[in-house]
Amino acid sequence: MEQTELERVIEAILFAAGEPVETERIALATQTDPDEIEQAAKALMDRLSFERRGLRIIRLENAYQMCSSSEMSAYITKALETRKPPKLSASQLETLTIIAYYQPATKAYVEQIRGVDSSYSVGALLNKHLIEECGRLNVPGRPIIYRTTPDFLRTFGLSSLDELPEIEKMQFGKRELSEEEARQDTAQAVNTFEEVTEK
Repeated sequence: MEQTELERVIEAILFAAGEPVETERIALATQTDPDEIEQAAKALMDRLSFERRGLRIIRLENAYQMCSSSEMSAYITKALETRKPPKLSASQLETLTIIAYYQPATKAYVEQIRGVDSSYSVGALLNKHLIEECGRLNVPGRPIIYRTTPDFLRTFGLSSLDELPEIEKMQFGKRELSEEEARQDTAQAVNTFEEVTEK
């Protein structure tokens, strides 16, 4: 399949899906090598951006999704009478930061770093689809473990978790940060996330 045709197919699949579609899934549907899908998707992303179209394609780790251009958000909000999503509270941002950097993480682990009960924050982040359950720890009580979602990446404009700003994390068994240092590092990351949510 020629690249131009492949671009059209990718565009149609992503438009119809309305959610992230994995590269492997597109490759399987088109009977094409995943590397060719990557090249065609990149070319399509560049073209939409260069032409300043109302639609964009974004990469979310090993998947792609079609979305509206951020430049059009004001018009979309007016036309669809949608409200800007509520900002995350300070406690929700702290909880999200800890899960993003230490995932998969349990609620107890989040509470250990924050020093306060985090049930409400975890529940709120689940409702906003920024985190999700991803199993249970194989220890007594079998606590639920959480990780971030593709919605988290999209909200904060990240292609993958590798793009998170670096912080010095607690390393158990190596140099452990004091509680104060852990809180300072978490606060630094929270500030980064706050800047994004305020845009």
